[in-house]
Amino acid sequence: MTVKKGQELKLEISELAFGGKGIAHKDGFVVFVDQTVPLDIVIARIIKKKKNFAVARVVEIVDESPFRINPPCIYSGQCGGCKWQFLRYEKQLDYKRQHVIDSLEHIGIIKGVTVHSTISSKLIYGYRNKMEFSCSDRRWLMPDEMGMENLDLNFALGLHVPGTFHKVLDTKKCLLQPALGNNILDDVRTYINESNVPIYGFRSHSGFWRFVMLRHSAAYDQWMVNIVTAEESSKILKPLSDLLTAKYPGIVSVINNINTRKAGIAVGEYEILLAGSSFIKEKIGPFEFTISANSFFQTNTLGAEILYEKVKEYAGLSGKEYVVDLYSGAGTIAIFLADSAKELTGIEISKSAVQDAEANCRNNKIANCRFILGDIKDCLEHVKKPDVMIIDPPRVGMHKNVVKQILNIAPAKIIYVSCNPATMARDLGMIKDNYNVLEVQPIDMFPHTYHIESVARLERN
Repeated sequence: MTVKKGQELKLEISELAFGGKGIAHKDGFVVFVDQTVPLDIVIARIIKKKKNFAVARVVEIVDESPFRINPPCIYSGQCGGCKWQFLRYEKQLDYKRQHVIDSLEHIGIIKGVTVHSTISSKLIYGYRNKMEFSCSDRRWLMPDEMGMENLDLNFALGLHVPGTFHKVLDTKKCLLQPALGNNILDDVRTYINESNVPIYGFRSHSGFWRFVMLRHSAAYDQWMVNIVTAEESSKILKPLSDLLTAKYPGIVSVINNINTRKAGIAVGEYEILLAGSSFIKEKIGPFEFTISANSFFQTNTLGAEILYEKVKEYAGLSGKEYVVDLYSGAGTIAIFLADSAKELTGIEISKSAVQDAEANCRNNKIANCRFILGDIKDCLEHVKKPDVMIIDPPRVGMHKNVVKQILNIAPAKIIYVSCNPATMARDLGMIKDNYNVLEVQPIDMFPHTYHIESVARLERN
């Protein structure tokens, strides 16, 4: 049988691919079907046909998998925030572990590694300490909103439809953030909608309101509201700031980031403090961190403590070691290890992150950490050989030149922290001739998504 575009097929889903799509086979041909889980039997329409695979969209679920549940969020299936709400949480953990194993075996060509069961998140809802919502001058409708009267189609404040930059749902409630965040979001929505000030258009590149970012401190129950606009205007923003701080005592910071560029990112070229402090405080374990509007910080605070404890366990420090921390960010891992090492050096390309790291060391009275500002591939050769190297790269993984330098330096022990199993497997595959991958611990920092954090322990041959 030849699979054709537009064709409807009855398919049984057998497994999940990394990225969240279900996998079915039709006469030996692979078909990826979004919004499905293993043991679903579906009628699906082929929407894309390639030489070795096809992509299909569900028309009807004929028989539901026992792994399915009714998602509590009304936007499930339409929103790109979390794609696995309809999958039982314990099965999410199983599939995430399998994605790590598959990546190591098929991408890194590394077999037989002990990959432990995924450590679950302490919270599976309300766990995100940072949420970013887009303003749009065109609202993308939910299926049950089609044809409804009295809907404002020229305004939305919310999350994007998966894989799109311009399709924004008017998200009234997101279950991934603490409940109070939804109340704050609703008040901001009302104010923006009634302001008679134009919404920024993703296509027109004109308008005022661009993004609303909410940050929350789990330790101190503090909130930061960051309003991103296309230009300055205290006349427009100060009344909103006053309204929020009067109504919500937990809001200790209101920031305005100004982004005049066309790029659709919620980071401004500069910022203005509207009320309170320019940062909020958070704790991971015994350590306190200050988080500014544009700081990088792990989005699951309770999960971050589990992650850093695992890094510390795998590092096996005795207090005598020299540690180098690559992609050190705001210094969170270095600070977490500081009491167990003799000396630590972090390398980070972001100036603001290095400044945050140095401030976090001062605030926690840590004197044995230093941070180098610069590109790792330019700085690493000037650092003395460490006993232990921590590598926590971005999703794209390491640059090949960095890999070469690591092999030249040849630390006895490497702890690799990853938020992307595919690039972790690729990077470990490049050093597997020199290092044994002893074990990998997946840690779920992102419930209801296919994303998974992993910690790998390596020792030099």
